[in-house]
Amino acid sequence: MPDHWTLPDPLAQLMPMSDASNNGAAASGNLVSPAYDSGCLTDVMPSISGLGANRLPIDLNSGPRVLLVLDGLGWDQLQQWSHLMPTVAAFSGGPITTVAPSTTATALTSLTTSLPPSQHGLVGYRMMVDGSVFNCLRWSTAELGDCRTTVPPSLLQPFDPFMGESIPLVTKAEFRRSGFSEAHLRGGRLVGYRTIALLVHETARLVREGEPVVYAYYDGVDKVAHEYGLRSEYEAELRFTDRLVSALLEALPTGTQVIITADHGQVDCEPSLVEVHRDVADLIDGFSGEARFRWLHCSPERVDSVRQAAEEHHGDISWVRSRDEILDEGWFGRGMTRDVMDRLGEVALLPFTNTGFLDPDDTGPFELIGRHGSLTSAEMYVPCVTATA
Repeated sequence: MPDHWTLPDPLAQLMPMSDASNNGAAASGNLVSPAYDSGCLTDVMPSISGLGANRLPIDLNSGPRVLLVLDGLGWDQLQQWSHLMPTVAAFSGGPITTVAPSTTATALTSLTTSLPPSQHGLVGYRMMVDGSVFNCLRWSTAELGDCRTTVPPSLLQPFDPFMGESIPLVTKAEFRRSGFSEAHLRGGRLVGYRTIALLVHETARLVREGEPVVYAYYDGVDKVAHEYGLRSEYEAELRFTDRLVSALLEALPTGTQVIITADHGQVDCEPSLVEVHRDVADLIDGFSGEARFRWLHCSPERVDSVRQAAEEHHGDISWVRSRDEILDEGWFGRGMTRDVMDRLGEVALLPFTNTGFLDPDDTGPFELIGRHGSLTSAEMYVPCVTATA
């Protein structure tokens, strides 16, 4: 494997959007690579903080700025349901890409550190750490449970978020002591909220008190999509989120610029996941990742056999790549160390249809319907749009 690899031409990232009538369907055949350094989540903080060139599809004014992160609101979904979000739809701007995988733990860390996953090291929702599958959001393993002391967040993700600046972070109060918060938000001044009214109130208060940049986070769109899919409940949440944005604009001092982005989009994957074919399962040692970016782990001498079997049985519904191919194609960015590389599997399955791959150990309190992680348009493009109060 070469020490450095060439990233895809940024112009090649601008692939067609998925059809607006397809209920959040994945765009079969169009793999969207992250546009690092040319319109990606990694460009957001340097641009809005004024510490880097503006590579975003928005103009920045000289007033205070609020970055509102709407977890799970993809660009394709915003276009499809723009009639339910008239306030946000009236913002100016356009799409940027998230990172790979298109998943919260990886994407939010790239947003706050301005680094590609190859460098910050949180390379998936579930990744291999010291021989165990480590859940980055829960900061735990099945064997050890809570790993905040055994796997210190500042060692697993050693880079300072927000370019070393201490900015106020308006996010859910229960996130204050989580390992993932320490990994991707440390150094910021966390202002916790327990109701949506307080998200608006605290954000506006901080701007009135003279903060030049405020980071605010809301996860309602993502939570509803996961549990209910992209259906009537999701539409109700989009309407509510638009009212949240409207309330925020009304509460902020005149001249405050609100910038909205997200960590990933969504794909509706009901009714069920696909089991990895027996011919593939017999060759591997286990799984990590998530349903729409499923890593297969195997011994080095079996990589070619696993890749071939996976292509034969699942190539009609997913992209199949070896780890080396993914690194050569630059999905995770430049500069990956051997330690971070060892957190990946050997072969990856990324569905481009509306499904995912089952791992019996990848469980939660309910079965997810809306999912993300793959590199389809529906998951990879996120909004970068702005309006001024």
